Amino acid sequence: MPERPSAGDETTLLRWMRLEIGKINDGVVAERKRLSQLLREERPSSVTKGGSEHYFDRGVLLRLEQALPGELQRRLRLPILFYFDSTVPGSFFLADEAAVQALQRLEEISPLRRMQGRRLWIAKPLVYAIVNKYPTAMQIMMT
Repeated sequence: MPERPSAGDETTLLRWMRLEIGKINDGVVAERKRLSQLLREERPSSVTKGGSEHYFDRGVLLRLEQALPGELQRRLRLPILFYFDSTVPGSFFLADEAAVQALQRLEEISPLRRMQGRRLWIAKPLVYAIVNKYPTAMQIMMT
């Protein structure tokens, strides 16, 4: 009879953690849409990784439309994703240049901030404030 892996075995633990992270990320939008496209939809929505609908708050989309230039509206994909990395517990990161530019235009982050290594790290309290200010247009994803 084959030996069962131990619950303390590192590969078993990592496999279990990946499964749990996948469940947590089920509510994250699978295919992000451009702001300009969402504004044209009667009921702006996208499908999540778990297969359910994620509806966007039209009021938030209209606020973004008013604040952002047309060129950025065509490049910006929503929701903006903030990524959680357990190795950096006090911050989230952005990996989308258009999202960084949009948040700078919205005056949510400093225009002096620059991406380094294709990431921009932002402190958790600031991310939580941004997510609360723009519900449905921002999401947090675990990596």
